[in-house]
Amino acid sequence: MSGLPECVFLLLSTTQFILGVLGNSFIVCVHGRSWLQSRRISLSDFIVTTLALSRLILLFSLLADGVLMVFPSQVCDRGVEMHFLEIIWTFTNDLSIWLVTCLNALYCLRIASFSHPTFLWLKWRVSRLVAWMLLGALLLSCASTMSLIHEFKICSVLIGIDATRNMTEHFRKKHEYELVHGLGILWNVPPLVVSLTSCLVLLLSLGRHTREMRQHGGSAGDPSTEAHQRAIRAILSFLLLFLLYFLALLLISSSHFLPGTEMIRMTGVLIKMFYPTGHSFILIRGHNKLKQMFAEMRSCEPCRLRCGTKAAFSP
Repeated sequence: MSGLPECVFLLLSTTQFILGVLGNSFIVCVHGRSWLQSRRISLSDFIVTTLALSRLILLFSLLADGVLMVFPSQVCDRGVEMHFLEIIWTFTNDLSIWLVTCLNALYCLRIASFSHPTFLWLKWRVSRLVAWMLLGALLLSCASTMSLIHEFKICSVLIGIDATRNMTEHFRKKHEYELVHGLGILWNVPPLVVSLTSCLVLLLSLGRHTREMRQHGGSAGDPSTEAHQRAIRAILSFLLLFLLYFLALLLISSSHFLPGTEMIRMTGVLIKMFYPTGHSFILIRGHNKLKQMFAEMRSCEPCRLRCGTKAAFSP
């Protein structure tokens, strides 16, 4: 590493990593302490806590990927270490995305209001349905991780081809690897569709509820309207960050075909790290208990500083 771009990349990625670890650790500590005290945890808090734990591991894998990118070596391309890192990233990435999707579906089914029999059937069984979704999320994350076996086989073939110096076969297998690796992004399409559907259902429910309130002369700031708006803001913020994250994955996958490969990959990694970091603070802001604890922690810090200053200058 000798250039300014690499130094800036390491500085930005380390900063995002620290912020992401602090935000997600705060979520885990608050919900973990609450669970230890009451011996009970709600389904939404369980999903948020598991999501924060998975993102902590995801952030470590992203930082390691960035460091290996800046300090290239032979291990970085085809070694066992990189395969292990890719397995960790794939599993935690897909699991965290599906966990947010389950959370969005939970918000939708609990808050939205429709009289259709199918929707009522789902609403009455929301806890069981989301529990099955969590199990499906775990299985799908394992399946996407298992699909890496084919990529690793291609990598081992490439190593053998490099030894024989068969350049034609080398380029053919390399393009096959890049194609298979790029198609792995399609695993993220189903959760994106589910989250988008949840947001649309909430928007339709909010419009229907607003019309009913106007007809009956009710207030526009009733609790149901506020709950709709909070859930819509939470899902839309996730969708925005997830679309940026999805574009970063596409950018990294297509970097081999574009000029300035290393610069494109570094930009993609920075955008990828922004998603688990930024969304953790959005979750804190949208959760009443987390928001209250965060505000109390911030208000206590100046008090401690003032008390420490007074103690230092007191006779």
